[in-house]
Amino acid sequence: MGHAGTRNNMRPAHGWIVTILCVLYILAQPAFAAPQRVVSTFLCTDEYVFRLVPRERIAALSYEATDRHPVVSTIADRVQGIRTIHPGTETVLSLAPDLVVMYAGTNPRLHVNLKKLGIAVLDVPWANSLADVRAITEMLGEKLGAPVKAKEMLGEMDRKIAAARAAAPRPPVRTILYEPNGYASSGGITDEVMALSGIANAAPRAQLTRMGTLPVESVITAAPELLILGGEARSGSARAYMILHHPALKALKGRTEHAVLTPLLCPGPWSLDAAETFGDLARKARALAQAGARH
Repeated sequence: MGHAGTRNNMRPAHGWIVTILCVLYILAQPAFAAPQRVVSTFLCTDEYVFRLVPRERIAALSYEATDRHPVVSTIADRVQGIRTIHPGTETVLSLAPDLVVMYAGTNPRLHVNLKKLGIAVLDVPWANSLADVRAITEMLGEKLGAPVKAKEMLGEMDRKIAAARAAAPRPPVRTILYEPNGYASSGGITDEVMALSGIANAAPRAQLTRMGTLPVESVITAAPELLILGGEARSGSARAYMILHHPALKALKGRTEHAVLTPLLCPGPWSLDAAETFGDLARKARALAQAGARH
């Protein structure tokens, strides 16, 4: 009996010893090693890598990070001193990266070559919603060794969302976002940011062509409170932009607020910077509509 009792008393102690040894083993393992030489090959990954990775760990960004024609990069004024490249296999390999960040579906030949050569590649999916932006930002924070920065980016995004909602006019301002070639369906994150800012898409769905374009006549008939032309003020030389300068749109002057904005390109937490602009335009448009109603 005495021996049996001794064995029974040892079992709990033995269990604790195993647990302690397991904890010590886990603590002894090397911590996650953040990549030290990161290469980004596309503007939409440049935007994330620049914000999440310390400069000294960025081996290169794509040449699009400095793009100003038109202005599509939100970091063009801040990337001086960081190498930019036209990404090809030899160029990327010469940088000796330990991680190459690529936007899913872009530069497929480079992607295949890097995989064959055993270079670590991180594919970033396209974000179709703010929920996608949140998931992708958290994922990149973990993969790039910057979870705290990722959390800060999302915190700032949430603050901008709350501010946009608080200041948004109600009911929403009827708006048409009219883009080159006459496209009038924004969708995705742009629609979400517009809605947060008190803007409702007024493009008559039934009048869209099979290509998703909206005739100028339909824009005039819809008489939106706000007409946002997607492009730049001096973008009239290309044929695609000619419709944005159609003289018939002058019929809306005095009753429709007009604005020219560069479209949102790469989705990310920074997309919420547009909420303030959308909100300001919405409030100006509503004030114009109210002034017209009084006369």
